[in-house]
Amino acid sequence: MIEINEQILKDINRNFIIPPKPEILTELQNLIATGDAPIADAAKVVVKDLAISSAILKIINSPAYGLSRTVADIKQAVMFLGWDGVNVLAQGLKLKEMFATDNSCISLERFWDTSTDIANVNMMIGQRLKKQIAIEPLYTLGLFHDCGVPPMAIKYDNYLTALHCANQTDKETIIEIEERLYKTNHAVVGYYFANSWHLPKEICQLILNHHNAAILAEVTDTDEQICFAILKMSENLVTMVRRGSPIPQWGIIESKVLDVLHLNDDEYCDLQEDVIDFLNNLS
Repeated sequence: MIEINEQILKDINRNFIIPPKPEILTELQNLIATGDAPIADAAKVVVKDLAISSAILKIINSPAYGLSRTVADIKQAVMFLGWDGVNVLAQGLKLKEMFATDNSCISLERFWDTSTDIANVNMMIGQRLKKQIAIEPLYTLGLFHDCGVPPMAIKYDNYLTALHCANQTDKETIIEIEERLYKTNHAVVGYYFANSWHLPKEICQLILNHHNAAILAEVTDTDEQICFAILKMSENLVTMVRRGSPIPQWGIIESKVLDVLHLNDDEYCDLQEDVIDFLNNLS
């Protein structure tokens, strides 16, 4: 497990561009914190932002939610999504907006497209599991798990080289490569980012440790382990469809992921086919 202390967080704050939490997210989270605000209040906040309204209508009508009819009214969409769903989708859109910059050595548009794919596939997998698990945190995890990458790509001109190295070997993880080159890593930066946006502590911890395969060592059936396994499966499926090859660690962790998710080979094949169809339909 990666350990965090105050000095590490101060160094990140001093050395990286971490966008401030948008006002609309604070407004939504303040309403959630009251515990008794009607969901209609969320619609009143959301309609003030055309981009968020459009994104919510798009996701609620996507195969990831599997509704039998099209939803065209933002108030109705908000009712379907609930507070948590509205909050995570607003977070995702604002996350992309905050990093709309040309000062990165990687394509941030492609990066966020991949993160959004992973978030949607996370939800699809979560809906198929025998154990019930909330899908909104899975969407947040998929979208934010690599949120430390853009600040790294903005700060370091040769960061693309580090990513290429990680994709070509299973002997050294991207975390190890980053530590060797930059004396920090995107998981720590992402943890700081997620904390500053007040994401749930469980999500922050998963972001911090999302490259730690030791989480899969023994089946515990904890939500943390299940979310981690779902994320790894989603990353692999999206990478297979979009790039034609598995993630570097997949050959090592595949059986452990299936064990944690209690999926047999046939169930995984069926899920894989559905995910491939879903992603291809988005192309």
